[in-house]
Amino acid sequence: MTSLPSHPIGVFDSGVGGLTVVRALMDRLPFENIIYFGDTARVPYGVKSVATIEHYTQQIAQFLQQQEVKMLIIACNTMAAVAADKVRASANVPVLDVIEAGAKNAVAHTKTGGIGVIGTPTTINSNAYARAIHQLNPAFRVYSQACPLFVPLVEEGWLDHAVTRLTAQEYLKPVFVESIDTLVLGCTHYPLIKPLLMDICGDRMQLVDSALSIADQTAEILQSRGLANPSHQIPNYRFVVTDLPVKFQTIGERFLGRSLGKIELTQL
Repeated sequence: MTSLPSHPIGVFDSGVGGLTVVRALMDRLPFENIIYFGDTARVPYGVKSVATIEHYTQQIAQFLQQQEVKMLIIACNTMAAVAADKVRASANVPVLDVIEAGAKNAVAHTKTGGIGVIGTPTTINSNAYARAIHQLNPAFRVYSQACPLFVPLVEEGWLDHAVTRLTAQEYLKPVFVESIDTLVLGCTHYPLIKPLLMDICGDRMQLVDSALSIADQTAEILQSRGLANPSHQIPNYRFVVTDLPVKFQTIGERFLGRSLGKIELTQL
């Protein structure tokens, strides 16, 4: 199957978090068609086995390829940590993932070679960011910190709440002790509290947002492969989920900063 410039970009996640990646893509590439897949029936992935995550991830990648996407973006850190290689091996389109994009950006920006990563316990325990960074430069030092409370606080909408600020200050205390100058936001929920995190970090370190990193990488790849959409028509955005809770609509619109419109329901 030949990809055409008019074909959509396929973005997928275990739930709602990957919509921050969609938002970055909409801003960076305003004429690209996008189909987003959120596996809302089976979220969260973090508590599942490697084999199960691999199976679910490949199922979704297959579904999106049937929709004739010209590129796949794994917008979920858990999926990327566990199954990115499997998806790349079986896909017939370019595959990008948030971990690789965030690692590349961090390596490009650090001046001292000291990089911090904050993420969910599953992502941090997988050591995926440290591996990706060390593949690019084995001499760099990586300090990882799990921040389990950030996701529920973001989903609650407490983006600039006193509780969120106190929680962030606690999580970042050990990070500040390390000699790092770059901090990777290793979870797609975290861009929503980026202003708060920037405020707490001050000029100690710069933040790397994987959603912005992947939007830049997408633009480069589409351009280099002649797949950028030349049309300047209003793009088509599709949102597909495996379960249709009101929660997805409510939280999704907060993540996207705009209306989601009609949400499609599918069974894999």
